[in-house]
Amino acid sequence: MGQARVDKGRLEVQVEGAVNAIVHDCKVPLDHALALPELEDRGAVEDQAFKLRRRIANMGTINPDAADEYERLKERYDYLAAQLADLDGARRALGKIVRVIDARMKDDFVRTFDAVSKNFSEIFAVLFPGGSAELSLVDPDDLENTGVEVTAQPRGKRITKMMLMSGGEKSLTALALLFAVYRIRTTPFYILDEVEAALDDSNLRRLTSYLESLRDSTQLIMITHQRRTMEMADVLFGVSMQADGVTKVVSQKLEHALRHAE
Repeated sequence: MGQARVDKGRLEVQVEGAVNAIVHDCKVPLDHALALPELEDRGAVEDQAFKLRRRIANMGTINPDAADEYERLKERYDYLAAQLADLDGARRALGKIVRVIDARMKDDFVRTFDAVSKNFSEIFAVLFPGGSAELSLVDPDDLENTGVEVTAQPRGKRITKMMLMSGGEKSLTALALLFAVYRIRTTPFYILDEVEAALDDSNLRRLTSYLESLRDSTQLIMITHQRRTMEMADVLFGVSMQADGVTKVVSQKLEHALRHAE
């Protein structure tokens, strides 16, 4: 009987400990725990429970402010995610705009290039009667990086490269290209600095004749030492050197000068 009482007391302690573990530690009502079926493999379950308790112990102590920190971080994350989505949408919109602008620029470039090439051919034919010239693209498939080749052939000459031209021919060809570009969008005035210095009389006569045709639409300001060029001007400005290295600007309207000369 004494041994039975001892065993009974030990069992009561174990039961009490088990009840406390179920109710307080596991937070499970005793009635609910008693209604559960008996475990078939108790050893495996206990081993799994031990591993879970060890994992929980390795996590350290519980942070009571973790929920608040999580809410703050989640709010920050949602804000940054929304900003990132806006930036991504703006990036796609800008990419679309860039593609549209690139396509429009290529179309404008091709259209302007064709117009400049046509003007260049017409002006070259005026400066070089009977001659022909054109512009071509080095790489038509890469309009952003392509170069432009100038092909010019005065009458009676077979020239494949501009470096084989004379100085006067190069000057007139360059002027033809310059005027072809300016014809696309008319400028209020031209400033030409001794552009006819390398021209002979025949080439100079053709240049002055073409410049005469421009006087109705634009103003020409020319720096020159050629008498023939001065004769076509309305007003002359000259710089003379006086004594002691002092310069003086002299101006003369040719219309008044011719009237007084008569």
